[in-house]
Amino acid sequence: MATYDEIYGKRVEVLSTDPTLVSTDAGKVWYNSASGTLKTVVATAAWSSSNPLINARYGHAGGGTQAAAVIFGGSGPTNKTEEYDGSNWSSGGDLPYSALFVSGCGTQTAALSAGGGWPTPVATAATYNGSTWTGIPSLNTPRSRLGATGTSTAAVAFGGGSGPVPGGFTTKNESEEFNGSSWSEGDNLNTARGINNNGGGPQTAAIAAGGENPSGTSVANVEEYNGTSWSNSTALPAAKRNLATAGDQTAFLAITGVTTTRVNTAQEYDGSSWTSISAYPTAMDTPDIEGTTTASIASGGSTPTATAETNEWNVSVTTITPGAWAAGGTLNTGRDSYYGGSRNGTQTAFRTAGGFASTSNVVNNEAYNGTSFSEEADLNTARRGASGAGTEPSALYFGGYTGTVYTGATEEWGGSSWTTSPGSMSTARDGIGSCGTQTAALAFGGNVPPRTNVSEEYDGSSWTSGGNMPGVFSNRIGLGIQTAALAVGGETADGPTGSTQVDSYNGTAFSTLPGALTAAKQSGGGAGTTTSALVFGGSTPPSGAVTNTSIAFDGTSWSTHPNMAQTKLHWSGGAGTATAAIGAGGNPPNTTNNTEEFTGETTSISAKTLTTS
Repeated sequence: MATYDEIYGKRVEVLSTDPTLVSTDAGKVWYNSASGTLKTVVATAAWSSSNPLINARYGHAGGGTQAAAVIFGGSGPTNKTEEYDGSNWSSGGDLPYSALFVSGCGTQTAALSAGGGWPTPVATAATYNGSTWTGIPSLNTPRSRLGATGTSTAAVAFGGGSGPVPGGFTTKNESEEFNGSSWSEGDNLNTARGINNNGGGPQTAAIAAGGENPSGTSVANVEEYNGTSWSNSTALPAAKRNLATAGDQTAFLAITGVTTTRVNTAQEYDGSSWTSISAYPTAMDTPDIEGTTTASIASGGSTPTATAETNEWNVSVTTITPGAWAAGGTLNTGRDSYYGGSRNGTQTAFRTAGGFASTSNVVNNEAYNGTSFSEEADLNTARRGASGAGTEPSALYFGGYTGTVYTGATEEWGGSSWTTSPGSMSTARDGIGSCGTQTAALAFGGNVPPRTNVSEEYDGSSWTSGGNMPGVFSNRIGLGIQTAALAVGGETADGPTGSTQVDSYNGTAFSTLPGALTAAKQSGGGAGTTTSALVFGGSTPPSGAVTNTSIAFDGTSWSTHPNMAQTKLHWSGGAGTATAAIGAGGNPPNTTNNTEEFTGETTSISAKTLTTS
């Protein structure tokens, strides 16, 4: 029997401490002399949750890899496209048609969409270049629930049908090949069936699994295509329809679907046999999955309602801990900002002051150390709808509504007490957006009333006029510093109507960014900078629906992040960074004292101790 050094050309290292591990260390073996243990790095296989889709859906299609995926179409029906960058979803260009049970393949920057529609199928097809869709020649046979695989210039589409299930479903066994300019007939499947966008591999080495017959019954058939003809292969362990698949003929992944009920089972195919792997987190049908048997991204599905759930499958030495919100310490005095917010500090050194509690404005001032809140010296003036800036121990609080008048009064925290600044804001108001520090703050918009577009800058002693916003807003979320700020969403002048507008400020003037919010948002919390920001909670006017969503900004576009546990608006505070944020208080239906903390995604590599058992 060969020894380790004969195989690898070196002996097992003896180390007093475990080495710093990297992703290429799979199979590395060493002896830890301090603990007296033999250790190695082994790959683990697991599902992990990722950030949800922007739009919940099922019966959609996609293409790409775990690090660069695209999905489109689906329930609604919808024409919305979303792109995944390995962590987050962001909006892409709209399909030229809306279709449930659409099929597709390709990559994020070169995708193909074909067919769909229910119960009446369409033959429409289009290609995507990473930003826009372009119509291409239609399929020869209109159909829905068909499968597809390959690239945008060398694809094969197969199976499908039309009509309601069960009873009226007419199945198809036709295959069509696309060469980049036209569709031509290929060899027919051996078993006609609705295949629901499942398939894998290139055009000349495709695979299709499962599906449904005209009665709506699940089938276990698996077929492989060699570019000329289809042949039967090893059947699925159990008949299944509405499943999702990824991979190729020798490394193929099949997840979820319907046997007689929705299931969360998952299997891998190695070219000859099927092996069960860890079950998918949720029993569902018609999700989409893109990638390989070692790195895939699955999204959406029907549970039976449409879901935005997203999960990654990884076989790796790297353990991914997804970003998540968790409960933090509770405020001593539950409150909300009542249109505005005091945002000062970081996740572990945070201050919130003033606001509205139950029936009246408050002067309470509380500091957070990352674990608990403690009461400190009160504000000089009770008010709500004020805003803030700064970091500990140098906070700033300004503006608001006292209950009888709007004020521009400004207070500074010096570490032990609040001091009223001689510099009062030029425009008294509440619902102010803000950011910056105690000696370089920015305030913009708000309700005078009416709402305003003016901004003001504070230099540590006085306020001066800044550039006007390109629109009249209150309740905007402010991020960044005085000379590099974001003004996000807000409530516009024409009633309780929210905005998706995002403006940047360079210290002199505001300009509207092309990267708008994925949904209108106002009175939420925020944290971060102009190139790495997180906004959360708030409401989505004009309906006024309160939300628990959080979305992140990378300097160019917005993408989904994990949802909070609580649905809230009128946050009495939001602060920190895009990967370490905190939100405190808020409502509805009553003012609350709970907080939530966000921790961004982390990765780690762990060693395993080798034993004889």
